This record gives sequence, C-alpha cells and structure tokens, in this order.
Amino acid sequence: MSADPNTELSPHFKLWEFTASQTAERKGIDNTPTDVVVENLRTLCQEILEPARVAIGPLRISSGYRSPALNQSVGGSKTSAHVLGYAADVIPLSTTKLAFAKWVEANSTFDQIILEFGTTAEPAWIHVSCDPRARRQVLRILAGTGYVPITL
Repeated sequence: MSADPNTELSPHFKLWEFTASQTAERKGIDNTPTDVVVENLRTLCQEILEPARVAIGPLRISSGYRSPALNQSVGGSKTSAHVLGYAADVIPLSTTKLAFAKWVEANSTFDQIILEFGTTAEPAWIHVSCDPRARRQVLRILAGTGYVPITL
C-alpha cells in the first residue's frame, strides 16, 4: 500500500479526498497516512461512505485523516478517530445533512455519528466513524456544550 493520493478507496472515493488539508498546507504539516491508516480509510469508505454515496448521492469530505500534528493544530481531540483513519466529516451534496445521518444510522455498522455545530435540524457537517468498537453512538455538539446523546 502506498500513500499515492490517487489510491482508490472505493469506486467513488480516492485517498486525496481524506488527506487534503488547507491547514496542513498553510502550516507545512505532513499529512501522509501510514498503510494502516489507508486500510482504515478504505474500511470507512467501503462500510459507510460508498453505500451512502450509492444510495443518496455525492458526498464531500470536509475533514478525513489528520496526522497527529495536524490534529493538534486544529484543536482535535487527543483520542480523535480522524488520527486513526476511522472518521470523516461529511457534507452530502444531494440531500440534507440530517437525512445523511439518518441513512447511516439505519443502514451502516458505525461507531459514532456526530451532528457537529449548526443546529440539530441543520448541523454544519456530520462526523461518521467506523471504529471497530461499533458503539452506535449518535451525538451532537454545539459550541460550548460538549457532546450530547440524541435520537435522530
């Protein structure tokens, strides 16, 4: 396995979509994933993102893999699933963010779905993860509130 940005993770997703970072570029941070991380990203795509893409249309990855240095730079959690390649922040392009979250909950084996910022009805983006713990946690986070369990 190589860190070639054009590596296909699934029919609709390539590695570069998960490693591109304006912050990394601006700050000169290396955001090259290890082979293990690439395999975790492949699992994320094959188990959650590709089936969702086929069912509900195109998805934009706003944040995927984050190297430890990049994760620290953006203020990510020290235990962030992004660092392991288990998570992505997603914005669906043909449906609502809430509809995407509901689709993932109903159709995928997942660890976390987090409605991040914005409102519960219209979050800014949806964090999804395929951490093998598969806790099926559905949460939201608003500025200053921390994570709160919710029902979709």
